[in-house]
Amino acid sequence: MTNIERLRHLAGLHGVATSYEGWDKARRDVGESTLRSVLTALDVPVDTDDDIETAIVDHDEAPWRRTVPAVVVVTSGKDHHVPVHVPHGTSVTVTVELEDGGTREAAQQDVWVDPREIDGALVGRATFAVPVDLPLGWHTLRAEGADGLEASCTLVVTPARLSTAEALSDRQRWGVLAQLYSIRSAQSWGIGDLADLADMAAILGGEHGADYVLVNPLHAAAPRPPIEASPYLPTTRRFFNPLYIRVENIRETAMLPRDRYARIRDTARRLHRADGRTDDLDRDKSLRAKLRALEAIFLVPRSASRQAAFDEFRAAEGVGLHNFATWCALTEKLSPDDPRWQTKAAAPGTPWVQRQQAKLAHRIEFFSWLQWICDEQLAEAQATAHRAGMAIGVVHDLAVGVQLSGADAWSLGSALAEGVTVGAPPDDFNQQGQQWNQPPWRPDRLAELGYAPYRDMLRTVLKHAGGLRVDHILGLFRLWWIPTDAESPAGGTYVTYDHEALIGILALEAELAGAVVIGEDLGVFEPVVQDYLAERGVLGTSILWFERDDDGPIAPEKYRELCLTSVTTHDLPPTAGYLAGEHIDLRSRLGLLERAVDEERAQDEEQRESVLDLARERGLLADGASTGETVAALYRLIQRSPSLLIGVALVDMVGEHRIQNQPGTDETQYRNWRVPLADAAGRAVSVEDLRRADPLVQN
Repeated sequence: MTNIERLRHLAGLHGVATSYEGWDKARRDVGESTLRSVLTALDVPVDTDDDIETAIVDHDEAPWRRTVPAVVVVTSGKDHHVPVHVPHGTSVTVTVELEDGGTREAAQQDVWVDPREIDGALVGRATFAVPVDLPLGWHTLRAEGADGLEASCTLVVTPARLSTAEALSDRQRWGVLAQLYSIRSAQSWGIGDLADLADMAAILGGEHGADYVLVNPLHAAAPRPPIEASPYLPTTRRFFNPLYIRVENIRETAMLPRDRYARIRDTARRLHRADGRTDDLDRDKSLRAKLRALEAIFLVPRSASRQAAFDEFRAAEGVGLHNFATWCALTEKLSPDDPRWQTKAAAPGTPWVQRQQAKLAHRIEFFSWLQWICDEQLAEAQATAHRAGMAIGVVHDLAVGVQLSGADAWSLGSALAEGVTVGAPPDDFNQQGQQWNQPPWRPDRLAELGYAPYRDMLRTVLKHAGGLRVDHILGLFRLWWIPTDAESPAGGTYVTYDHEALIGILALEAELAGAVVIGEDLGVFEPVVQDYLAERGVLGTSILWFERDDDGPIAPEKYRELCLTSVTTHDLPPTAGYLAGEHIDLRSRLGLLERAVDEERAQDEEQRESVLDLARERGLLADGASTGETVAALYRLIQRSPSLLIGVALVDMVGEHRIQNQPGTDETQYRNWRVPLADAAGRAVSVEDLRRADPLVQN
């Protein structure tokens, strides 16, 4: 075997792809430099040929150096065997300590495995069967043997199938897909907020019959302006953005001194003027004003019951909330390029950070309080949705990752890889690939941590959710890692994850929360992914324009049942704009096409017409129909599908043309995530206006 073959073999052992199939079905080999960079990010030494040989041996021997695995994730009702390594000849017993305090014995199996010499000592392997009838949840597997031998690991029992979608199987249901920041009310401070979300749910559910409202990720950005516009590039995925707080709805606001309250009302009235404008949203202005008001409200003494509720919230969120709030307080103190971030403040546990926590206790409490207020208002939004008759309510969106230098990157440490970022290989809609500038989870470190960071993130997001959309759910199977020194996103490769563990834990936490899960499974993927997700009770995603095979568009009657189907997505123009080919014009202006624009436009028009023909064949679309009539016909078309959920884009309900986001671009190229909601005539659309909006579907 040649040296490059040994390198490729080592990469395969660590789940690093050495070749992949692109969007055009062509097989591509991954370059040697990419493999070395990705393996280095996994702390696998590859500088010399000897390093590679040693790493291959280490990978083979690593399980034998552990008494029990780092973590054990099983599926309820299915057999699962656990290897236990002990000094050869040592007897060992294995028990399962349940979350509720009970214990169960694991039975040793009659499986002989030859002992191996590891680090100069003979090590044997015993095999134990995990009881198949353990309750769902997070338990502890413990091994004990002679001479004080003791070891333990987390044992996670996940549901074979998430049951929440089954409750929706009686009929097809519909909901609205919205960018919350973009839709304002008469009370908004220039940006849509959580009270607006509650009002949207009341109108859409109570007056239009919708069963859910799916919003963009509400994850936290930087604690102070300027903040990142993209909701898909947060500083943390676990906690929420205080930008979405409705200041007046905080109970203590009413107890402010009269002059302070008057100043807040004056600020609110000034910001209300922006609610009717349709130029770019100004998040920084809104957040700056809200923070001034929130800091004043925070100082108002809380009643005994309110203080107890706040204390309970802090205790429940634990060290994760404390670390996030600490990072926020430090971010106020240190500039982004302060060298102390790399030295004294490199991690939550450094002595310098611990000293700062005492000095910054008041600010840490303030940033914790902001999360408590978010939690209260999220709870109210979901409660309002249920009171309005929504079967699901608020569906949150989980971004793929976080900023390279944000709170999660600081607090989660080695759970996130360094020297690489996440993106996507070239595809038909972005032929240069995509660079998302996010550090990926390290699959090995996640296992070492018992998947606790992943679990904690899911629990917080699901706490007041009726559902969760997982953006790029393929990332729980494999992610496109791009070395930071790569010339383009095309210079990356896929890294595989333990999808049975990640999907299983996702299903477990959703089951405990009573939430449906929708996986955004668009793009380049292996066909078995959709089958696996369906087996685990996770809904997929279908977009009318993307449902094609070699023979043309797929008839909606043949779509998947366990699916959320919509006409469009936030990465395309609203349907009115798509019908006009505005996505081709925009990509041409931005230099994102690799073919002549006339070729792109001709192919796109042909594909659009083939979809419109489906509607015409079913008598849903007449010749000479207006743009609005065509959009409505396309939504009636997807209602012919067996999909459990239909998603109506809010932009389509009101006639908006402008695209919210053009993938693969930054703020210097396009106004991504800054477009306020407007109608076909360019007039701002408010929450109150939704009473008159066309739901586009038939109940």
